[in-house]
Amino acid sequence: MAKKSTTTEFKKGQQVVYPLQGVGLVENIEERQFKGEMVPYYVMYFGVSDMTIRIPVATAPEQGIRAIVPSEESEKALEIISSDYEPVPTDWKLRYQMNLDLLRKGDVTDIATVVTKLYHRSKVKELPILERKLYDSALHLLVDEVSFSLGKNKDEVEQLIFMKLEAGE
Repeated sequence: MAKKSTTTEFKKGQQVVYPLQGVGLVENIEERQFKGEMVPYYVMYFGVSDMTIRIPVATAPEQGIRAIVPSEESEKALEIISSDYEPVPTDWKLRYQMNLDLLRKGDVTDIATVVTKLYHRSKVKELPILERKLYDSALHLLVDEVSFSLGKNKDEVEQLIFMKLEAGE
């Protein structure tokens, strides 16, 4: 069992990334009673889904919650988009699971890989509905984090991503 930590890695007002949810704001750190103990929780708000969640501080790392990547990491993710890519399996179920696993890891470069592979696959053949939703979700996650990381607006980042994707064709 994971050792319980009472130290907080994130601070009130800090932007964080939650895999499959995107960028959120730590609104507060509060103690709540759980099984007779006072446990610190992050209270995080995700504007894109208008959702507030509470996650125990001790389990945040294993749930993949992390700080927004530095600009160098975002630049690396953008390089992935315009570089050569490996063809993906033709079996969409296998492809879907591989891409979903990458998204769950939550690394910005993995998200960029998913966007790249599914974008190029969609140019060969229309994506099945589940894969299309996965692509849309990955694209949103990438735009969200890169825009915060680079201090650019989301529209500008989305245009940059599509320019790089189309250049990689």
